[in-house]
Amino acid sequence: MKKIYLASPYTHPEKLIRRQRFNAACRAAARLMEAGNIVFSPIAHSHPISLHMDNSLDLGFWLAQDKAFVDWCDELHVLLLPGWDTSKGVAMEIAWAREAGKPVVEVAP
Repeated sequence: MKKIYLASPYTHPEKLIRRQRFNAACRAAARLMEAGNIVFSPIAHSHPISLHMDNSLDLGFWLAQDKAFVDWCDELHVLLLPGWDTSKGVAMEIAWAREAGKPVVEVAP
C-alpha cells in the first residue's frame, strides 16, 4: 500500500474548467484508492473547501497547505490533464518530490 500525492492542475479563470479538473482529479483518486493505495488529492480535498473562501485562487496559500502532504507521500503522481505542464503548482509539487528523492509517476486521465 503506497501513500500517493495526486498532483493536478486546478487554477483557471473559467469556473467550468476548474470544475472539470476537480471531477477528473476525483476520478483518478478513486481509481488509485480502489487499487489499494492511500491517496491525497489536493484538488479533491481543497476544491469544496475553496468554495467557502475569499482567497480560493491564491497559489501561495494552497502551496503552503500542500507541502506537508508531499513530504508525507511515498510517491507523487501527476494527472496529465491539459495544463499540467504549465501549472505553477504542479511544477512546485514535482520539484518538492524530486528534491526528497520520491518517484514522480505520470498518470493518464
